[in-house]
Amino acid sequence: MYEKFGQFIHGKWQQSSDKGTYAVINPANEEILGHASKATSKDVEAALQSAAKGLNVWKKTAPWQRSYIIRRIADMMREKKDVLAKWMTLEVGKPLAEAKGEISGAADIFEWNAEETKRIYGQTVESRFEDTRVHVYYQPVGVVAALTPWNFPAVLSARKISTALAAGCSVIIKPDVITPGIVMEMVDICKECGVPPGVINLLSGDPPSIAKQLIDSDIIKKISITGSSRVGKLILKQAADKVQRVTMELSGHSPFIVFDDADIKKAADMAISAKFRNNGQVCISPNRFYIHESKKDEFVNLFVDKTKKLKIGDGMDPNTQLGPLTTKKRLNEVEELVEKTKQEGAKVLLGGKRPAGFNKGFFFEPTIFDNVQDDYTIMKQEPFGPLVPILSFKSFDEVIHRANNHELGLCSYVCTNSMEKAYLASEQLETGTVGVNTGMIAIAEAPFGGIKQSGYGREGGSNAIKDYLNVKYTHMGLKG
Repeated sequence: MYEKFGQFIHGKWQQSSDKGTYAVINPANEEILGHASKATSKDVEAALQSAAKGLNVWKKTAPWQRSYIIRRIADMMREKKDVLAKWMTLEVGKPLAEAKGEISGAADIFEWNAEETKRIYGQTVESRFEDTRVHVYYQPVGVVAALTPWNFPAVLSARKISTALAAGCSVIIKPDVITPGIVMEMVDICKECGVPPGVINLLSGDPPSIAKQLIDSDIIKKISITGSSRVGKLILKQAADKVQRVTMELSGHSPFIVFDDADIKKAADMAISAKFRNNGQVCISPNRFYIHESKKDEFVNLFVDKTKKLKIGDGMDPNTQLGPLTTKKRLNEVEELVEKTKQEGAKVLLGGKRPAGFNKGFFFEPTIFDNVQDDYTIMKQEPFGPLVPILSFKSFDEVIHRANNHELGLCSYVCTNSMEKAYLASEQLETGTVGVNTGMIAIAEAPFGGIKQSGYGREGGSNAIKDYLNVKYTHMGLKG
């Protein structure tokens, strides 16, 4: 499947310098999808030199021309949605309908940034002196290293690539070894749509070694990473030596709060949709369910009943609603966390094991726990799987305090019919994003990112492009 791709350097697909490859596994059946190219240090250096040359071309390209090319990429992604979605389902395991939704979202991000390209506004400040003028304007930060994970390879790559292109930067994209094909297909679309050689480069292979070499280079001026808090901290330490700009979207452990005045049916539907998207392998997946004590039994009964009806299977089956976990490592870690939660005293209401009838594939049942306490491991450690710990609460202040009592702060969810509670909860929750009566958080037109140890910087919305720009101020005397 990967023969037509490889490393993408200066506008051409090529094998790695030593022709090395690695196997990519289909998580639904554990079969090898193919062998993807594995970059060497020589390939990384070639990509760096290519990106430096590409930057000199792209930053001089008129914004309207950049916008036109980026918009063409969005249109072509929509035209090739079925091809891209198939790649994603085969590599990630998510149901085909979810994969198509992600491709549409990724195309929207390119379209949004195509428009942002034309809206990089400077500023004229009234000078305190009669014979001087004060001007503020923006310039591309330089070559960007974009490090993306496997769980949403299209959307997360689109955020980084399209924003860099909109700002006038060149970019080196590093997809995860688990999902190289979908990103390769996207980069090939960028090539078809007229992105000049060197402006986009792709390196496929070992993430730590490639990332280290990129960050060690004087050519890289900005790093954008989506990943775990652990990896983000390592990247940040490396970037400190060069004082490189860093945008980090890291781990999350989102509270899901259902107040006593909420529509319980709608809350359950919202919880199902948000929790089991990509089988819970989502940084904004709700992971701590706080249900008002007067509504807990009603919510639990409805939630369990709806979860039982989810169809588990290969994502290529159009009837599948819950695909496999993406890796054997993830499956093992989810199993370990389930056993740990049971040992600590939780009661399993549903699931808790690998589903019957699946001899191959990294499948795990959606699992719901009751009798969970705030100090249990699952309440601190990001599950990154289909695990649902349910707790109760009595008062507004109590649940806000408990929800905020965590080192991560990416996203939170609130279900209520009270305008007062909606406003106060969204204001007081210590997260970068909040969904009130909706699970739809990551949209192209809104700034996405976290606080605390969930990172900093924003992707999406009008804020994102400024993270790819340097601010320059000129104080100009009118008389020489």
